[in-house]
Amino acid sequence: MTQATTGREVEDERVSVVVVSRNRREELLRSLARHRAPVVYVDNASTDGSADAVSERFPDVEVVRLARNAGAYGRTLGVRRARTPVVAFADDDSWWAPGALATAAAHFAAHPRLGLVQARILVGPEERLDPTCAEMAASPLPGDPEVPGAPLLGFIACGAVVRVEAFCEAGGFDDVVRFPGEEERLALDLADHGWHLSYLDDVVAHHHPSPVRGPADARRRALARSAVLTGAMRLPRRDALTRVRRTVAAGAVQRAGARDALADLPAALRRRRPVSDRVAAQAAMLRRTPVPTRPGHRDGGQR
Repeated sequence: MTQATTGREVEDERVSVVVVSRNRREELLRSLARHRAPVVYVDNASTDGSADAVSERFPDVEVVRLARNAGAYGRTLGVRRARTPVVAFADDDSWWAPGALATAAAHFAAHPRLGLVQARILVGPEERLDPTCAEMAASPLPGDPEVPGAPLLGFIACGAVVRVEAFCEAGGFDDVVRFPGEEERLALDLADHGWHLSYLDDVVAHHHPSPVRGPADARRRALARSAVLTGAMRLPRRDALTRVRRTVAAGAVQRAGARDALADLPAALRRRRPVSDRVAAQAAMLRRTPVPTRPGHRDGGQR
């Protein structure tokens, strides 16, 4: 390990951490101290003084101040500022376990077509396994025996590490879907470009969900919006239309989300590029595979 010029411990010089946050100053300040890597902090137009507080408390952190809330697209802006070949994402309420970043970097170095590593996420002080990680570990997708871990077609952004080359080739997070539910489109594009996504138990992230959250219905509505827009951008026409019908039929909250998608539908259609039959078939396989019923999905930070 080496020491940054400001005293921050750097676990592996190949990795940076990109953090995006909005109006969670105290949690952000607590979590930033835990990162053992150069940090790029993208402030999503906070009004609580977060950016100034970070600049004062952590002069080694590069602060990117956005004039408007860009959602998950802020991570793409952060990656563009990073100076390392590998970037780990974190929210204001998540951080990486000791050794996790070096382990992820070693996996990328050993496997040239590995584009994204999904960490094992431990939730809360009790360190419960995130239920989504259990599902990922049991992925039904066909894998490559030369690539470690369970093959994926999705991920949890606050516990993901990416190869910058792959991230940029796949377009990063976009400014159409924004947040939440931003991971699906990027995962589809990574796979479509021939990059592997893997769930790896030996890379560990911690997530202590923030108590500062919006209503659950608002999140479900936003997820429905994202699902419709992602379908319009990347799924075959029949699958995209089926997704719209199922979203509308799911209930009043989801119908509202589908209506919300209409404002961004022209932008989504301008960027429409359906994935290959191979990737579309894998996405269909996941839709047909039963998954365990679980409590509400993690928030991932209000942005």
